[in-house]
Amino acid sequence: MSKEHEEYIKKIRKRKTTIRITQIAIIIICMVLWEISARLGWIDTFLTSYPSEIWNLFIKLLKDSSLFEHIGISVMENVFGFTIGTILGILIAILLWWSDFISKVLDPYLVILNSLPKTALAPILILWVGAGYTGIIATAIAVSIIITIMNVYNGFKEVDEDKIKMLKTFGATKFQILKKVIIPASVPTMISSLKINIGLSWVGVIVGEFLVSRAGIGYLIVYGFQVFKLDLVMINIFILAILAAVMYQGITFIENKFMKWKQ
Repeated sequence: MSKEHEEYIKKIRKRKTTIRITQIAIIIICMVLWEISARLGWIDTFLTSYPSEIWNLFIKLLKDSSLFEHIGISVMENVFGFTIGTILGILIAILLWWSDFISKVLDPYLVILNSLPKTALAPILILWVGAGYTGIIATAIAVSIIITIMNVYNGFKEVDEDKIKMLKTFGATKFQILKKVIIPASVPTMISSLKINIGLSWVGVIVGEFLVSRAGIGYLIVYGFQVFKLDLVMINIFILAILAAVMYQGITFIENKFMKWKQ
């Protein structure tokens, strides 16, 4: 490795470190300002709570281990909804690419379904599928599946036509074109859909838990509002943000594995 290359690598690493430190500093500064504002009476702690009170409640919940049960339920619902929604979305996108007739027939319906507020349809879905885990998972699937279909299908359509024509010239079947060109070229689009689905799946899970659940992060948020314990609400919002960030980083790790050639 040349000296210039080493300096370039060091510069890139230094920039990444600076970005990470800045991100952490922003969080710390916000927490400190929040705590100071509460201590000095600048904000109403009944409505906003404050970091030290939230931390004390977190320690209390850890001691009786009830928090882990609620987190585990929500994570399970999200993983099922995220996985099923993503797989079904990709399979339907493949079907649309495979059959031009089906894609043209379903196109207006997909546009309409995408424009509908899926969270508003959650009570209907839960009524159809049933209350409990199945209804919540169905809501998570409904929120994410249409976006997956449209993103992945559009990615399929953007694949270089010249490559497809070349394979057809050599007598490749449609399945071979899908396997050798369409899917490999659409990996970045699929990973992008995974990143979007992480957040959308959590939206579906929390909305479902708001409506019918007796356990989970969404249930604790609703319960906190009902009994006016805003510290309980805030701590569950923080936990939700951390879980979403961890899952997003997991997708980023997968992206780095599969996209080394692009880097």
